[in-house]
Amino acid sequence: QLQLVESGGGLVQPGGSLRLSCTASGFTLDKYAIGWFRQAPGMEREGVACIGRIIGSPYDVSTYYADSVKGRFTVSRDDAKNTVFLEMDILKPEDTAVYYCAAGPNSNWYLPQYDYWGQGTQVTVSS
Repeated sequence: QLQLVESGGGLVQPGGSLRLSCTASGFTLDKYAIGWFRQAPGMEREGVACIGRIIGSPYDVSTYYADSVKGRFTVSRDDAKNTVFLEMDILKPEDTAVYYCAAGPNSNWYLPQYDYWGQGTQVTVSS
C-alpha cells in the first residue's frame, strides 16, 4: 500500500518548537517533491513549505516557504530514511492547524499535482 504518514504533532506553547516527520511506505520519496500544507478549522488548505527533489548535491535542493512561516520553519529531506522533516520554531497560535505532507512531481502550492497525501497531524499552539 502506497502511503505517507505524518508524525510529531502535538500541543506546544507559543514560542516553542515542533518537528514534523513525513515517512513514505510502499514507494521511495527520492523521485518526488514534497509539500507541507496546513488546514485550520473553517479555512482552506494552504501551502506552508515545499522541497524539490535532490538532483546533484544534497546541499543544493530547492526549498520554498509561505511568507507567514519564513525564518521560522525549515523543510529538509533524508532520502536514505525515506523521510521529509518540517522543523517549526517560534510557533504562534495562528500556526494551529492540521498539517499534511504530500508527494508530487513539482515543488509548488498547486494541490492537484500532488499524487500522494498523508492523513495529517494536529499542531496546537496555545498557552
